[in-house]
Amino acid sequence: MVRRLTVLQMLPELNGGGVERGTLEVAAALVQAGHRSLVMSAGGRMVESLVAQGSEHVAWPVQRKSLWTLRLVRPLRRFLREQQVDVVHARSRVPAWVAWLAWRGMPPGRRPRFVTTVHGLYSVNAYSRIMTRGERVIAVSQTACDYIRDNYPDVESGSVQVIPRGIDAEAFPPGYQPSASWLDAWSGEYPQLRGCRVLTLPGRITRLKGHHDFIELVGRLREHGQAVHGLVVGGEDARRRAYAEELYREVEQRGLEDSLTFTGQRQDMREIYAVSDIVYSLSTKPESFGRTVLEALSLGRPVIGYDHGGVGEILAQCYPNGRVPMRGADELVARTLAMLQRPETVPDCASRFALQSMLDDTLALYAALAEGEQ
Repeated sequence: MVRRLTVLQMLPELNGGGVERGTLEVAAALVQAGHRSLVMSAGGRMVESLVAQGSEHVAWPVQRKSLWTLRLVRPLRRFLREQQVDVVHARSRVPAWVAWLAWRGMPPGRRPRFVTTVHGLYSVNAYSRIMTRGERVIAVSQTACDYIRDNYPDVESGSVQVIPRGIDAEAFPPGYQPSASWLDAWSGEYPQLRGCRVLTLPGRITRLKGHHDFIELVGRLREHGQAVHGLVVGGEDARRRAYAEELYREVEQRGLEDSLTFTGQRQDMREIYAVSDIVYSLSTKPESFGRTVLEALSLGRPVIGYDHGGVGEILAQCYPNGRVPMRGADELVARTLAMLQRPETVPDCASRFALQSMLDDTLALYAALAEGEQ
């Protein structure tokens, strides 16, 4: 029987995003398995959900990319000792540096085990190298594993374990239909969608998410006489306000104000996927994974995405017809037109990326390390 563990996950903030959702999922699994779950971050809107699930939140300013943050090393070392932490799991670079420096300064026989997760394809430098210093390094996809191997060849292959991020098929069941009340509210909020085929680009408003490509796509489809409406579903980062304004100006300059809507951050992504005719993933920089791609495919909605990184990896396994070359504007338009004219059945793929598999593998890794596995 596995003894009760105290596991500390560290990340910058809890304001939404794939890393944050994965943290809450693992935290909930730890609590359900009878372990003590601690999460350290600067806080955010997801803290309430975390605590409601039975975890403890430790509010520390581990989000600051500043030498000042290194002042937390000694207090963290004391915290790890006092709380008798068995495993510390760093999920981002600044928290990883603080955790590693604190961990390294503890006696080897009395310190917790140290785990990192490579969630992204970070810039290759000494700063990013910290994400490969875990005693165990979790790669969230084969793409992330290849990134480690190609850019940090000195990392022992035995320390890297691929644990694909997963989704809950019960939360995103094939053929899901929103409730009548949700549909009424949605229609009232966005009457401009009536009579249109809905194309959705989910994701935060950041420069690498392919918003310009999406705007161009909607414009070209309208030129082809297609009754489509584009939805950009994602929050606007206050630090990237200039980029958001740039997008709004482009929409206006192209005369697409009636054909493209920015919804802002939404909590009902399942329902939005379900009423979308096609969902897109157009990041111009390869991503380590593609959670929105999996969520939409699990519901049975077709996805078109650039064929690189984790998105290309998922589409290759689950929905090959959704792959288009990066920045292939003509093919993006042609593939969209083909899918609109001849809707396709999306095969079941959720079982290949099951949330429970990810949780089981992660908790098994914690347990093996805590029991002394090298």
